[in-house]
Amino acid sequence: MDKVIDVQSLRKDFKSHSSRSGLKGAFRDLFTRNYKVISAVNDISFTVNEGEMVGYIGENGAGKSTSIKMLTGILTPTSGTVRVNGMDPHKEREKFVSSIGVVFGQRSQLWWDIAVQESFRLLKKVYNVPDDVYNDHMNHVIESLDIGPLLDKPVRKLSLGQRMRCELAAALLHNPKLLFLDEPTIGLDVLVKLKIRNFLKEINEKYKTTILLTTHDLTDIEALCERVVMLDEGQIIYDGKLAKLRSNWGEGKQIEFQFGEQVSLENLQPLLTELQAEWTKGDRDNVWIANVVNEEHVISEVIGRVVAANRITDIKIHEISTEEIIRNIYEEGVING
Repeated sequence: MDKVIDVQSLRKDFKSHSSRSGLKGAFRDLFTRNYKVISAVNDISFTVNEGEMVGYIGENGAGKSTSIKMLTGILTPTSGTVRVNGMDPHKEREKFVSSIGVVFGQRSQLWWDIAVQESFRLLKKVYNVPDDVYNDHMNHVIESLDIGPLLDKPVRKLSLGQRMRCELAAALLHNPKLLFLDEPTIGLDVLVKLKIRNFLKEINEKYKTTILLTTHDLTDIEALCERVVMLDEGQIIYDGKLAKLRSNWGEGKQIEFQFGEQVSLENLQPLLTELQAEWTKGDRDNVWIANVVNEEHVISEVIGRVVAANRITDIKIHEISTEEIIRNIYEEGVING
């Protein structure tokens, strides 16, 4: 398979002003300043092949946005190499941008005061898309995203969900080989999210479009991506299959108990003595969750002890969610993929 993204030993450092303390220090800062170097991205390497849909995840400040900006040519690396679609993004900028599509959830590439279709026509000129190619491709995109009724409306009059569907259409107007998505479903309702996810699957299958998805909504990752790249403090801590991540770190179960009266952790804790389980508070009144290993005898024992000691109105057993797994990984420290 062709490598669409090839990153080797990529690093980005920023100089940060460090203020001295006290009045004397502030006076000295007027003449000489102290600086410290902060590595936002610290020697990362990974590749993405044609047609892959990869989730690019991490906590705020992990280095996601900085590395995406280097991949799209906005920032120049301090060291290391970046090849995207066979080009150096910041050195071959004009040729490079015509081979990628970008959707940033917080930024718009559509003109605010003109009709959506006028923005599309302007972008068609920018990318030099032939009329026949534009008509064939965009008719399919407009129909799939259900934005036909929106084409004559100014962008400022669209809802967030309507605008994001139009933003996605604009990013795909020139049918790029690679699509960068940064929080594409932020703030959207469930139906709009489903429409966007189904469309992304469709273009991936039809055109082999490679997609790098950055999001905090892990349901997007689960719905679209087989592979995840996880960052922490500027370094990659996991690069592999989502299924492997779940099997290695998510083998437990969560037993959700709805209690008939108020209970406390002090009352519940003795019930799990000598069992591989621990309690967490649920998100509703009188709900507690026992996190247990995925072994039948342990699950049965936990349920038996809790039911014998308390009045229970409901019990549910869940697989540990991807969100829970990833939160545990960040809380417990770096892992090796």
